[in-house]
Amino acid sequence: MQPASAKWYDRRDYVFIEFCVEDSKDVNVNFEKSKLTFSCLGGSDNFKHLNEIDLFHCIDPNDSKHKRTDRSILCCLRKGESGQSWPRLTKERAKMMNNMGGDEDVDLPEVDGADDVSLKVFFLFTFILLNSKQNIYKWFYIDSGLLLIF
Repeated sequence: MQPASAKWYDRRDYVFIEFCVEDSKDVNVNFEKSKLTFSCLGGSDNFKHLNEIDLFHCIDPNDSKHKRTDRSILCCLRKGESGQSWPRLTKERAKMMNNMGGDEDVDLPEVDGADDVSLKVFFLFTFILLNSKQNIYKWFYIDSGLLLIF
């Protein structure tokens, strides 16, 4: 058993976490006020993944959700206090992102990427995907940076 690699993004009202596990099965995401527990079987060999994260700040577990895709599991954590910036995902500074696909020496603006158009498109798509009742979307990324969803 090992932690799944993941990416996280801080926004005004939400924190997004994407667990990068292809062909996941038996996905279990447990949202608690100050902790997130993620587990699944992944890949063709059904390798067991487990991530337990003591979160930097509290979240609203009732308004947090996740969505499984073929390549990853997207989690949308509703912040307990809107507008409060999270400089890191975990409560402890040590080992901030060792198994989470990040680098503790990177400054937040570089990780955050708020000015990056492609990252904004990713968040738009993630928000729509997490709030949809349908599982299939056709989407196109156009050279101008627009995302069309049908």
